[in-house]
Amino acid sequence: MTDTSRPEGERIAKVIARAGLASRREAEAWISAGRVAVNGAVIASPALNITAADTIAVDGVPLRSRERTRLFLYNKPRGLVTTNSDPQGRPTIFGSLPKNLPRLISVGRLDLNTEGLLLLTNDGGLARVLELPATAWLRRYRVRALGRVTQDALDRLRPGLTIDGIRYGSVEATLDREQGSNVWLTFAIREGKNREVRKVLESLGLKVNRLIRVAFGPFQLGELADGAVKEIESKALRAELGERIVGEAACDFDSPIAENEPPARHPEVQARNAREPRRMAGKGTGRSSFEARRRAPQDDGSKSSHAHRSKKPRRDRRSGPRPSRPRA
Repeated sequence: MTDTSRPEGERIAKVIARAGLASRREAEAWISAGRVAVNGAVIASPALNITAADTIAVDGVPLRSRERTRLFLYNKPRGLVTTNSDPQGRPTIFGSLPKNLPRLISVGRLDLNTEGLLLLTNDGGLARVLELPATAWLRRYRVRALGRVTQDALDRLRPGLTIDGIRYGSVEATLDREQGSNVWLTFAIREGKNREVRKVLESLGLKVNRLIRVAFGPFQLGELADGAVKEIESKALRAELGERIVGEAACDFDSPIAENEPPARHPEVQARNAREPRRMAGKGTGRSSFEARRRAPQDDGSKSSHAHRSKKPRRDRRSGPRPSRPRA
């Protein structure tokens, strides 16, 4: 007997997420803001199921067809925010990624001053599953902290602990070595709550001054250079994820990669180019970007450049004051 009470298709936020345009939460916010239309009509609620017969547009642009599930390893430098945009104007990871990548979202976040391995994917469904506490993938870090600690104290973290009313799960910590007034640790957790590593070590009297994530589940940072990106091949990705995660996330390894579509520029990159149009000055002229910036005309009322001042006519010194002493 067929269950006719169950609606066909998928929720629209899920469809947008699977297209790699945003996370489900972001898609729901876009819908509430009136940025999404279905079959030509703007919708106001995410409580809508979509089938293959429906057409979706975001900000008037048709939603592109779903692309093959892809995953990238990114060695995040310090000083970048893991977010789409920052109210304080700080640089984000998306503004620093190579321009030839597809529209990506991050699997979880790393703090501003945390560096190392960050997973990026074009599949919002996969990102959601990998972030779930039930997935419980091990996150491994290298930590440098100011202070002293014993291995016995670190071993007492294994059952987990509660700090300021927040329960943190099991911690695997190893004292690697002492370096001056600092210690180096290997630290592994499975939940990744906000600032978890720092807060747990603070409870032991340690102050973290460097934090590097070196592994997330089966994926390793390895020798990936600072700021570099590496894609995991589809066959290897499917094997590393395992059938359970592939099924829960409904990963798609059969669809093609949209080779003919231009890469979707992240809003952070578009905003940066709009704020700094002189970055493009000198393009195609053979000048370096540094020369182009120096030679760009100034229209803000500030002092003119040396090049501009050099165009003024030289003063005729013959009509000026006589020298204080006769020429030889």
